[in-house]
Amino acid sequence: MTETLQTDVVVIGAGAVGENAADRVVRGGLSAVLVEAALVGGECSYWACMPSKALLRPGTVLKEAQSLAGSREAVTGGLDTSAVLERRTSFTSNWDDTGQAEWVAGAGIELVRGRARLTGEREVEVATTDGRSVRISARHAVVLATGSTPSTPPIDGLDTVEYWGTRDATSATEIPGRLVVIGGGVSGVELSQAYARLGSKVTLLARGSILKSFPEPARALVEEGLKESGVDVRTSASPSSVRKSDDGGVEVSLDGGGTVAGDRLLVSTGRRPALDGLGLEGLGLDPHRLDIDDTGRVAGAGGWLYAVGDAAGKVLLTHQGKYEARATGDAIAARARQEPLSADPAAWSRYTATADHSAVPQVVFTDPELAMVGRTLEQARADGINASETSLEIAVAGSSLYADNYRGWAQMVVDEDRRTLVGMTFAGPGVSELLHAATIAVTGEIPLDRLWHAVPAYPTISEVWLRLLEKYGL
Repeated sequence: MTETLQTDVVVIGAGAVGENAADRVVRGGLSAVLVEAALVGGECSYWACMPSKALLRPGTVLKEAQSLAGSREAVTGGLDTSAVLERRTSFTSNWDDTGQAEWVAGAGIELVRGRARLTGEREVEVATTDGRSVRISARHAVVLATGSTPSTPPIDGLDTVEYWGTRDATSATEIPGRLVVIGGGVSGVELSQAYARLGSKVTLLARGSILKSFPEPARALVEEGLKESGVDVRTSASPSSVRKSDDGGVEVSLDGGGTVAGDRLLVSTGRRPALDGLGLEGLGLDPHRLDIDDTGRVAGAGGWLYAVGDAAGKVLLTHQGKYEARATGDAIAARARQEPLSADPAAWSRYTATADHSAVPQVVFTDPELAMVGRTLEQARADGINASETSLEIAVAGSSLYADNYRGWAQMVVDEDRRTLVGMTFAGPGVSELLHAATIAVTGEIPLDRLWHAVPAYPTISEVWLRLLEKYGL
């Protein structure tokens, strides 16, 4: 027998993005049902952002202590692997979502555990984890917040060997002696460094350069940091086949010859929206070609279907997905109240995720860190902006105090017609804490002549802002 529920909004997916979408519609005076087939809190809480950064941080702190005269003499040992893994597990609540589920209930959101499928206009059917069938009708909207799934590269033999995805790497209970990593993106480089510092002999294989969407001087510093951590970084290395080796490990053959052997293989080659099996085809929609506006509304679905976060396929970053969810939740609530401005809201209103286009902040938590917001010079010019760049090494009083022999790099990209920043990149130890100031400057389109009056405190690494503006000509 099928149970029936009725609510104002159904949100499919209870990760951080789905939680935010449901919370915003409830704050807007509507009711919401949140549907989740796995753990409430999603990928970021249990297998991505939090555990991966917990694996990285101890190695970075140890390196920081070793980088200063006075403290380096006191550091006599290496990382305690078991303590690092135990601390990592604490951040995942031992993969128990009780606390997250309690937050959902406390926020006034109803939780249904199971796998959801769209069966009609504002209709969702859930096969629950306890074997029931629940049909949910939404008065106003259904929101897809189903996240993303790993993209599997077409490598011969990959389907015949046991390999890790990023979930396996962030939840592992022991450190392999030899780890081969396929993929030079953010997850690949972060996990390569984390495992190298925890004792693995790591070989990183990237088809092109690592972190190819970032400026070359910045990624060069990260590559140098990986090598200093013991990672064998091989760029322009394309795996052609994989096989199980005689010793129980894996062997990766490369285009052009050569092999790499490891006890474990980690495949980290990107992600794609997790939209399969949701019933979109039955609504006349192609799950691989959704057209989604800045309020999250899916075109061609009659105005009731929305997608946010990784499921929307715009920017696959947790913080940006949560931002989209807040805008979408507010838009749904406003449209339910039939507020005039909600029908076609303006850019930069509370109902639109306008920053997705030009002001996305992102951090690579390697050592050194890499932080960027907005456009690179090449992206700005491709968008038709009359752009210039100003860059320099980070060499200020604050950086010299931060670490002996500090090495860093910074770049600002300027729209010369408007004299505003359209992009900023920093590379170096601790630079992630510089990023929000840059995000404010880019999002707020602050004129350089006014930005000149934002005086950085001395002695901090933020003094690099003054040096950049001076080099620009102010």
